[in-house]
Amino acid sequence: MDQRHRPEDREAVAEVTLPARYASHPAASRGRLHPETERGERGPRDAFQRDRDRIIHSISFRRLRHKTQVFMAPDGDHFRVRLTHSLEVAQIGRTVARTLGLNEDLTEALCLAHDIGHPPFGHAGEDALKAALAGAGGFDHNGHTLRALTRLECPYPRWPGLNLSWETLEGLAKHNGPVTRPGWALSQADAAFALDLTRWPSLEAQVAAISDDIAYDNHDIDDGLRAGLLSLDQILSVPMVARGFDAVRARYRDLPESALLGEMVRSQIGAMVNDLIAETARRIDAAGIDTADDVRAAGACLAGFSERMRDEERELKRFMYANLYHHPRQIEAAQAAGAVVAGLFAAYAADPQALPAPWRAGMPDDEPGRSRHIADFIAGMTDRYAVTRYREVVGPIDLPEGF
Repeated sequence: MDQRHRPEDREAVAEVTLPARYASHPAASRGRLHPETERGERGPRDAFQRDRDRIIHSISFRRLRHKTQVFMAPDGDHFRVRLTHSLEVAQIGRTVARTLGLNEDLTEALCLAHDIGHPPFGHAGEDALKAALAGAGGFDHNGHTLRALTRLECPYPRWPGLNLSWETLEGLAKHNGPVTRPGWALSQADAAFALDLTRWPSLEAQVAAISDDIAYDNHDIDDGLRAGLLSLDQILSVPMVARGFDAVRARYRDLPESALLGEMVRSQIGAMVNDLIAETARRIDAAGIDTADDVRAAGACLAGFSERMRDEERELKRFMYANLYHHPRQIEAAQAAGAVVAGLFAAYAADPQALPAPWRAGMPDDEPGRSRHIADFIAGMTDRYAVTRYREVVGPIDLPEGF
């Protein structure tokens, strides 16, 4: 036998799982707000494939390449941004969906779009907009995702928005589970196309949400180490991470520790994905789930970690908040970012003529419409565009090193 092609050297291949009865099926979709004919001249795609492609081709998705994930406008090409994070979430989500027999295209669409509503500078920008809109209903990035995709993106001649399917909008609206007290943006989307907000969404949406957690739990470790804000000794104080690193070191005893960091992160992602698949399959079976309607009627989350993995993942999150997300350098950058967003809002509120012509033309006459309109413009900005516009309409600003 050719020694280059020994069977034992072949990479493991995941089994191909047929669509499960409890998966979301595009032929059974509840449709779109504006009825369309799925025209073959634009390719042989079903409803969820079209949703995914519309998201990929949208302006909002392209802007994610210059929006903060963890580090503000990072001074380095190797750090994650919202775009690369969303792609990594989609990779994890598709793997889980394929193994469980869910609809991969819907899962991928939800993973790719879940962060589209984030303003520049991530949560720092969101906090600034929330404060600026305190008298106009506030700001929530999840609600703004729906607003961007149903109202602000306008590539079609006959209606606003991307006209996504009900299942995609539902999954994005309930990214973190049922919503009992929606903000104004989500309420508007729900009023236009009722999204059944108080029930759990599809399994595809549930998988997309926890794939988001798996991605940032692990990739933020990688970026934190690369940035020098975390040390290996620090991260090994987390038992789950230490256990995984010990297993990797046992397999590669001849290599230095610095060469094992990437393998540690990959192994931990694999452990979390395997746990998610096994526990979700167990819950589906225990609940007697047969159809997608059964998923929504279950009254509980079906996609999730085992109790042990859940507790360990929460411990990892606590560590990351204490040591990375609330690191003094991160806090300094967040304060500067908040000042940029707050300054832009104040400047445009005082002088709407400073807005670009298309945004001036669409300015509502009354509140809260005027404030929300200004927030729509700012929320769509990338980090670097926000800084540029601030210097144009407000003035000079000193930014921390690395901006």
